[in-house]
Amino acid sequence: MDPLLYLGGLVVLFLVWIKAKGLEYVIVHQRWIFVCLFLLPLSVIFDVYYYLRAWIIFKMCSAPKQHDQRVRDIQRQVREWKKEGGKKHMCTGRPGWLTVSLRVGKYKKTHKNIMINMMDILEVDTNRQVVRVEPLANMGQVTALLNSIGWTLPVLPELDDLTVGGLVMGTGIESSSHIYGLFQHICVAFELVLADGSLVRCTEKENSDLFYAVPWSCGTLGFLVAAEIRIIPARKWVKLHYEPIRGLDAICKKFAEESANKENQFVEGLQYSRDEAVIMTGTMTDHAEPNKTNCIGFYYKPWFFRHVEGFLKQNRVAVEYIPLRHYYHRHTRSIFWELQDIIPFGNNPLFRYVFGWMVPPKISLLKLTQGETIRKLYEQHHVVQDMLVPMKHIKSAILRFHEDIHVYPLWLCPFVLPNQPGMVHPKGDEDELYVDIGAYGEPKVKHFEARSSTRQLEKFVRDVHGFQMLYADVYMERQEFWEMFDGTLYHKLRKQLNCEDAFPEVYDKICKTARH
Repeated sequence: MDPLLYLGGLVVLFLVWIKAKGLEYVIVHQRWIFVCLFLLPLSVIFDVYYYLRAWIIFKMCSAPKQHDQRVRDIQRQVREWKKEGGKKHMCTGRPGWLTVSLRVGKYKKTHKNIMINMMDILEVDTNRQVVRVEPLANMGQVTALLNSIGWTLPVLPELDDLTVGGLVMGTGIESSSHIYGLFQHICVAFELVLADGSLVRCTEKENSDLFYAVPWSCGTLGFLVAAEIRIIPARKWVKLHYEPIRGLDAICKKFAEESANKENQFVEGLQYSRDEAVIMTGTMTDHAEPNKTNCIGFYYKPWFFRHVEGFLKQNRVAVEYIPLRHYYHRHTRSIFWELQDIIPFGNNPLFRYVFGWMVPPKISLLKLTQGETIRKLYEQHHVVQDMLVPMKHIKSAILRFHEDIHVYPLWLCPFVLPNQPGMVHPKGDEDELYVDIGAYGEPKVKHFEARSSTRQLEKFVRDVHGFQMLYADVYMERQEFWEMFDGTLYHKLRKQLNCEDAFPEVYDKICKTARH
């Protein structure tokens, strides 16, 4: 039989099967079919388009000129909103499905959408050691460009699709954060269009209140149109040291010690059970031992978290040299470990070699095609949470995660929290070392119930003066929310800049209690 005819027959049978079962059934119970046949190829097209577009615009040096015009267009839209009476709150016109957050932003349908098409890298100033970027430029773009000219961001959050705007208005973290802090702490300037249509630039010395209030505000103080971010010289490799640790006390002690050691440029832990973890420390270098290199970013390589688990199973300490950009995006291909629930055989060598070059599917496309059934299924039977707690409470925090949700692996990432104004700062007057505990997956406890279990976790985090990342589902009441976060400066700026009629309060924008 002719191969094309045979393939056509299979396609027809597949379509008949979908029609008989119903599209919703197939997407829920056999989601990998839809992902592999449609979303993976579409994701590749998206990636190629945005990469080529960013490269061409930067090479032609046309972005700065277009940037000024785009800013004027945003100002025009805001002034028109004001002239019309400002009856609705404003928000960005970017569709909710395009964001990396799994939360569905229903406010987009009721608010005045301001169109912001700003996704370019505007300038790299190696003398000042800053890069100036638009809010929709993403981490994939930034690393590709900066690494190619010998520079990098001090804190470069993991997933390619994370945007500068999302990381500024929300937050971002990486395994270098124990030295540099959160993503907001490497930003040196923000440019915003305010509620009256004016353009303002803020830094630590110029409009400093606004500069400190913008992070974590989720776009409720103004529209970010550009950010200046610190850059540092890059090296070719990351020398990564893997050390399996057993026993919770030993894990917590070792992780805290390595996090406090500033000679480690990178510190990360993957915890595979309550008493088993691999702690990784790394430094950048230009030289590598040839027999110890590992280009983990190649599409056919095992998923990184599985590769790390191998050292735990073998109880083996090891050192590898990983290309810098591969290291930065080590969890991207498997979306940490979320992809194993979507494509169960995704780490199989045959799949990796044949289809791995298309992985991962775009999170935005997964959201767009998930439907109400899958969304509710994820909400009730899936956890995606990052809780930031003081390092001194790491043991009790891990035990709380273990008892309340029992999701493994857990991602452990240390960061220093500077004593600065804003929504997030230490309880005392000094900088403090914190840890981000990330739980992504299906809870294994029988008593798990999304709302009550998450609220229990949120209460623990509030009690130890920790913080919850706002990209995830938040179940706190308004009073509880403002117990966790310091709203003093934020509310002062909201009144001062006439934001109360222009933008929703951050709580009303992101919390489930407010949105339902």
